[in-house]
Amino acid sequence: MRWKQFFTPVKSFNAVEAKNLITHTSAEKFTLLDVRQPAEYQSGHIAGAKLIPLGDLGERINEIDADKPTIVYCAIGGRSRVAAQMLIEKGFTEVYNLSGGIKVWNSEKALGPEETGLRLFSGKESPEESLVIAYSLEAGLQEFYISMIPKIKNENARQLFEKLSAIEKKHQQRILDEYIKISGTRSSKPISREDFEKNIVVSAMEGGLSTEEYLNIYQPDLEIAEEVISLAMAIEAQALDLYQRASDRAKTIESRATLLQIADEERAHLAQLGKLFESL
Repeated sequence: MRWKQFFTPVKSFNAVEAKNLITHTSAEKFTLLDVRQPAEYQSGHIAGAKLIPLGDLGERINEIDADKPTIVYCAIGGRSRVAAQMLIEKGFTEVYNLSGGIKVWNSEKALGPEETGLRLFSGKESPEESLVIAYSLEAGLQEFYISMIPKIKNENARQLFEKLSAIEKKHQQRILDEYIKISGTRSSKPISREDFEKNIVVSAMEGGLSTEEYLNIYQPDLEIAEEVISLAMAIEAQALDLYQRASDRAKTIESRATLLQIADEERAHLAQLGKLFESL
């Protein structure tokens, strides 16, 4: 590193500004870069972040698009400032350091190492195959919500599970519609819903973790409405993170675009759940 990099001006975002850009910008139009160590990333990271530890950034800088806005963060803002200076020196046009780092990030976080859930995605899937996997993940989450309804005594919490189930059912339909649209352009006879569901061979919860793992990690009181929504938001954040990471390993532009579109929809779900939380 050249000494002048220490004096390169860096723009900063606070947590509110960073979340605003992340929430209102399509996943394909910006980069969220985590420059901490893998163990730090595993314990909790901003959903959708790409991990490149600061010490590896020089060798891996070509993995980041210099023409896209880039938000860089670390634990408290020191390493990310250095990383931002490095990116600017390499010609990146729009770089923001998250002031205060992930320590000030009060929104949802994803958990686990980079490979979490990626057993579902080899990177070689076609757009149709990616949609089948996404559909099965949504179906798994809907089944979880439905299974909770008869177990809940609190009426408000039970109604929330019904609402969350309806949200997932709607998303399943959108994924199915997209699948039919794509497959219909490649065959004379679009697949039926019955045939489509026969092709779902993956059994997994959304985000790549099991029901038991989510419940063990977050230990929610499912009789309290706020904790029900907090759990749902955590799962959606995990799902967003998985689709973003899966898009990075996609081998074709079409598959990458499909996965990023689903990631954007998960981001919209998070915003919807946030509004539902505020209405309680």
